Amino acid sequence: MTQFDIVIPVYNEEHVLADSVDKLRAYLQETGFPYTWQIVVADNASTDGTLAAAQALAERFDDVAAVHLPQKGRGRALRKAWLESEADAACFMDVDLSTGLDALLPLAKAVLEDGYDVATGSRMTRGSQITRSLKREITSRGLITLIKVLFLSKLSDTQCGFKSISRQAAQELVPRIENEEWFFDTELLLLAEKGGYRVKDVPVTWIEDTDTRVNVPMTVLEDLSGLLRMRFRRIPRKQD
Repeated sequence: MTQFDIVIPVYNEEHVLADSVDKLRAYLQETGFPYTWQIVVADNASTDGTLAAAQALAERFDDVAAVHLPQKGRGRALRKAWLESEADAACFMDVDLSTGLDALLPLAKAVLEDGYDVATGSRMTRGSQITRSLKREITSRGLITLIKVLFLSKLSDTQCGFKSISRQAAQELVPRIENEEWFFDTELLLLAEKGGYRVKDVPVTWIEDTDTRVNVPMTVLEDLSGLLRMRFRRIPRKQD
């Protein structure tokens, strides 16, 4: 059967991890998710009890696995989990489940059945519903406008923590990504779009998590640095 890995990158999320995994498992079981699935918790150098919590979940449930990296970095965690995955496709989602789970099936179907290489949750496309602060709204819209101007891009949202990728695309694109932290998402989508890969926007319902681990000013600086680097980079085209 078609296999789909759901990766949850975590850093110091001991307080919410078990509850989020329970909610995700319940959703997948109750909705009859049509693919064989596995939840992969990818811990990147947590200093609290996150790793122990992830390992306890993996021991308790056959459909949960735990991966540990000794170095911090969300992108680094995704790189390891995606490249080591033997599934037909994989996705990732934030542990806070800010993105509504009803978008998970369209995200998976896009890369497993509809011929897309990458699918990305978008909070700025028709059909999406979002709840977030004015500050985060301005920051996100400013960034995507800059991306459209610099790269003549059609991407509508690069930072939503909700993306899927086919196994072949992961093996080809992920090794080309230089960033190991928050810009990983944007770099992936730009490499895909400008490389001729098929990218699908999936509208989502999204509610901002006020307990986020994201340092917005530092992330903005990382994004700007990454965009400048990408602007002058030669991006190889997909080989048919």
